[in-house]
Amino acid sequence: MLRPPLLGRSLRKSSGFSILVKQMWGALRSSPQRLERWYSQGPCAQRNRNDALHPPCKGPASAPGGTRQSPINIRWRDSVYDPQLKPLRVCYAASCLHVWNTGYFFQVEFDDSAEGSGISGGPLENHYRLKQCHFHWGAVNERGSEHTVDDRVYPAELHLVHWNSVKYRSYKEALTGENGMAVIGVFLKLGAHHEALQKLVEVLPEIKHKGARSAVGPFQPARLLPACRDYWTYAGSLTTPPLSESVTWVIQKQPIEIAQSQLPQREANPVLLPVICVRLASTLQAFVDGCRSDSQTGCLSLTPVFCTW
Repeated sequence: MLRPPLLGRSLRKSSGFSILVKQMWGALRSSPQRLERWYSQGPCAQRNRNDALHPPCKGPASAPGGTRQSPINIRWRDSVYDPQLKPLRVCYAASCLHVWNTGYFFQVEFDDSAEGSGISGGPLENHYRLKQCHFHWGAVNERGSEHTVDDRVYPAELHLVHWNSVKYRSYKEALTGENGMAVIGVFLKLGAHHEALQKLVEVLPEIKHKGARSAVGPFQPARLLPACRDYWTYAGSLTTPPLSESVTWVIQKQPIEIAQSQLPQREANPVLLPVICVRLASTLQAFVDGCRSDSQTGCLSLTPVFCTW
C-alpha cells in the first residue's frame, strides 16, 4: 500500500519542501482519483461502514463510495508540516436559532443568512458560513469521537459545520458540491468544567425525543474552540448521509476539557443515544476493531494529512 514518506520535522520545515506540499495538496483537492491508493478506508471497510454507522439510511443514495471517506485515524508521525498553512480566521456573529434532536445527536442551528459569520484562511480558498454545530458522544467515555489520533479515541467530538458561500447559493447546494463544506473538529476530554458548554447541557432534558427542539438564547460557538489553534487538515467527506466527499476537515490539535457531569450518560439522557444505536453499539465497535486489526494488511490506508506545526 502506497503511503506518504515519513519525514523528519527538520525536512518538513525546509524551504523547498513547501513547494512539494502545495503541489500535493492541490492535486488531492482537484483530482482525488489520482490518489486512489491514499484513502482512509479500504473496500472491506466501505462495504460495511454505512450500515454500521447509519442503519436507518438505506439505498443507493446513502452508499458512501469514493476514496475520501471520513472519519479517519490521524497518524501523528505521518502528518506533513505545511508552511503555507496560515491560522484559521474565525468570526462568528450568527444568532443561535435553536437546538434540536436529529435522532443521531443534538444539533445547534445558526442563522446562516449573514455573510460575515464563519471562517476563512487556513486551508480554505473561500469564506465559509457557519450553519450548525453538533456533538458525537459514545456509549462509554472512552468511545465517543469519530476521528482518532494514533488510534486514541476521545470521549466526544465537536463538529462546527460551514458551507462555501462564495461558490454556492445555499447550504443544500454546497452539501454535495466540490469544496462545498468545511468542518472544524474539536476533541473533548474529561477534565475541568467547561462554562460555555454548560448552557447547551442544561437544554438537553427538553429535547429527549427525535425532532424535539428548544431555544437556547445567545450562544457564542467560538468559546468552544481551544486556546491553541494548531490543526490537522485533510480532504474528506461528511460523516453522516449523504456522506459527500465535499469537506475540508480542520481538526484541532488541542482538545477542550469538560467535566464528567457535562458528559451525559446514555441512560440518563436518551437524546445522546437513540435506541437503535444502543442495540448496534457492540456491532459498530466490533466493526471498527476489525478494521483496525486489518490495518497491517491494507484495510485501512492513510489519507494525506497536513498540519500547522
